[in-house]
Amino acid sequence: MRYTLGNILSGFRAPLGKIQLAHGIRCALSDTGALLRTPVGRAQFMRGVHRRTWPVLGRMAASYRKNLVKDTRIVAVVGSFGKTTTMRAVTFSLGMQPHKDAYHNAWHWLARSIFRIRPGDRHAVIEVGIDKVGQMAMYASIVRPDITVVTTIGSEHNRSLGTLETTRAEKSHMVRALPSSGIAVLNGDNPNVRWMKGLTRARVVTFGMDKTNDVHASHIVLDWPKGTKFKVHSDGQIRDFYVRLIGRHMVYPVLAAIAVALVEGFDLDQVAERLEELTPTPRRLEPVQLPNGAFLLIDCEKSPLETIEGAFDILSEIPARRRIIVLGEVSEPLGSQGPIYRHLGERIPQVASKAILICSKNSFKSYSAGAKRSGFPPDALVNVGKDVLKAAEALKGDLEPGDVVLIKGRDNQRLDRVWLALAGRTVRCDIDDCNARAVVCESCPMLGPGWEGLRVIM
Repeated sequence: MRYTLGNILSGFRAPLGKIQLAHGIRCALSDTGALLRTPVGRAQFMRGVHRRTWPVLGRMAASYRKNLVKDTRIVAVVGSFGKTTTMRAVTFSLGMQPHKDAYHNAWHWLARSIFRIRPGDRHAVIEVGIDKVGQMAMYASIVRPDITVVTTIGSEHNRSLGTLETTRAEKSHMVRALPSSGIAVLNGDNPNVRWMKGLTRARVVTFGMDKTNDVHASHIVLDWPKGTKFKVHSDGQIRDFYVRLIGRHMVYPVLAAIAVALVEGFDLDQVAERLEELTPTPRRLEPVQLPNGAFLLIDCEKSPLETIEGAFDILSEIPARRRIIVLGEVSEPLGSQGPIYRHLGERIPQVASKAILICSKNSFKSYSAGAKRSGFPPDALVNVGKDVLKAAEALKGDLEPGDVVLIKGRDNQRLDRVWLALAGRTVRCDIDDCNARAVVCESCPMLGPGWEGLRVIM
């Protein structure tokens, strides 16, 4: 139970409520003590404190935007996934560098993004994320976007928002907020994003692979592990582009960035030069070479079904001696989970010769059933339960130059620990689920020491 002000007030109204309230206070104090006992806990505790400043910071940010930086053209980036890479790509295309905290996209972090804008700045790019109905309209009233980019609508918010229709309606508030002089930059390949064209008086510019889009790509070629080559078509112009992002799915953020830069008066050659400097976003289809010459493709920030399918597609294109998958669980699966995991199991033999699965018993059974149906050898499917460190051990000593390992899983599974262990870092943190949003594994002070003897509160 969460003890909010409402719980406290109602708790005083009945004897049982008073008992429950007293118990809750004791638990809260105990949890606070556990939190403050470690560096990660203290950072997480302070994150919670900062988030509670939102009611004040939100009003201040709205006033700051309306009065002091009203002439800055703000680009708001929204969507189910792909936001961070798109935000970074748009920022580069406009000749700027993203702030190290720009990927934090809600509550007090959103206010901070507004406050980082300085009077006189020509542009600012802000990523906006939600997990509840009503948030986007509130954020839109503060951001007051001049340009809204919508990356895609997918299953990431299945549990929090319910349906794709609810998700698209909620995300669309940043499009609805555009003035008539504004610009909606929409993924024309996604039907739920195209739907938003009818919701705004602003100019609409579409991007995607289909030739009907205003900005589209063709002749996409993966240049593993360096990047991706493709041609960009816009308003009768055709230009060759080369970016350091990996695969077809990472062309979408680049197309969105090109569309924004073009409507803001930059030319294709100028944008192409800027985007050549864009590096992969950490933990989002990021290639990392191990000392022994093997490569990892790390994509463990999110794992909705669509992003797993996309990562499989890219892995299948990579020239490799062996392709191996380290796969966790699906984020917020849409519908019954069994068929989803069986489907992914069926796909594993199409893209890899070995798979290490980090998941529950039920999920493994479904993965296994699908893989077996596709003729995958049983001994090529390794079950480590939820033990991330066992997954790393299963790979140590087995990798050779020319091998490529895709590491894909939910953010709170923290599969970063697999690649960090393979790269030679000391990794003793073995918790199954980590909801600490204040740090990433690579810089976490508990990565090496681990949590032995400490109560974990996240």
